[in-house]
Amino acid sequence: MAVRFLFKDFYFITSIMEKTSFDSMPEFSGGHVWLAGAGPGDPGLITLLCAHALQHADVVVYDALVGPAILEMAGPKAVMKYAGKRGGKPSPKQPDITLSLIEFAREGKRVLRLKGGDPFVFGRGGEEAMRLAEAGIPYRIIPGITAGVGGLAYAGIPLTHRDHNSAVTFLTGHGASGEVPENINWRAIAEGSPVIVIYMALKHLPNITEKLLSAGREGNEPVAFISRATLPKQTVLETRLSRCVDDAGATGIEPPALVVIGSVVSFREHLDWLKPHTESAL
Repeated sequence: MAVRFLFKDFYFITSIMEKTSFDSMPEFSGGHVWLAGAGPGDPGLITLLCAHALQHADVVVYDALVGPAILEMAGPKAVMKYAGKRGGKPSPKQPDITLSLIEFAREGKRVLRLKGGDPFVFGRGGEEAMRLAEAGIPYRIIPGITAGVGGLAYAGIPLTHRDHNSAVTFLTGHGASGEVPENINWRAIAEGSPVIVIYMALKHLPNITEKLLSAGREGNEPVAFISRATLPKQTVLETRLSRCVDDAGATGIEPPALVVIGSVVSFREHLDWLKPHTESAL
C-alpha cells in the first residue's frame, strides 16, 4: 500500500496545486524560455515552480525520461513537443531542439523546456541556455532533483554518511561521442572518491569497471544498480565491483539505470524503506 500511495497518480499533486497560491510565483511571460528539471520520475518530486510552469506554458518541449503523469499536469491548451534522446534510437538533433526553442520564443510563446532530473546535471541544459543567451532570448533555470540524489534515496542508499564518506563523484558513462568520456582521471577518482555515482553506464560497463579496478578499487566493493529510479517498476540490483558486469547481464538490468559504487550501498540492508522489486547477487 505504501508503494501504491507514492505512485498512485498525479491527481493528489493536482489537488495540492489547486489549493496552492501561485501569486508569489514569477510571471511566465511570452517570449521567454524556462529550462526546468522534472525530477527523476515520481511526479511527486517535481517542484512547485515546475508545476507552475507546466500550468502556464504555451509550448512544452519535453525529454524521453519525463513521464506521462507529469506531462498531464500541463495546461489544456499547451502544445506538447517531444524532443527525447535515447541511445541507439532515432532522436532529434540537439541543434534542431535548441533552434525550436528560439523560434517558439520569437513567436511570443511561453516555452517550457522540460528535462528529466536536473537540467544542469548531464542534461545539456548548459548548452541550451548558452544558445538562448546568444540569441537574446530571456530564460529562467528551474532546478530539479537529479537521479543521482533522488534515485539513491528511493533505493535506501544515503549519498553521504559522515562515518563513510565526505566526498562523492558524479560521472557520465556516455559522452558526446557515444563512448566513455576520454578526459576522466580514473586513478584520481578511484583513489579520492569514496562514493561514485555513474549515469548512463550500462553500455560501457565492462570498460568502466576495468578502468576502476585497474586504478585500485577493491573488487569486493559494494555496487548497486538502480533501474527506473523512483518509478513503480524501480529495480535495484546489489552486487560487487569485480562481478557487477556478469551480474548485470544475468539479471537483465535495463536502462535508464544508475550505478552506485561505495560502502554506502551496504546501508540498503536497513534503509530499504520502499522495498521495490529487488534482486541481490551478494
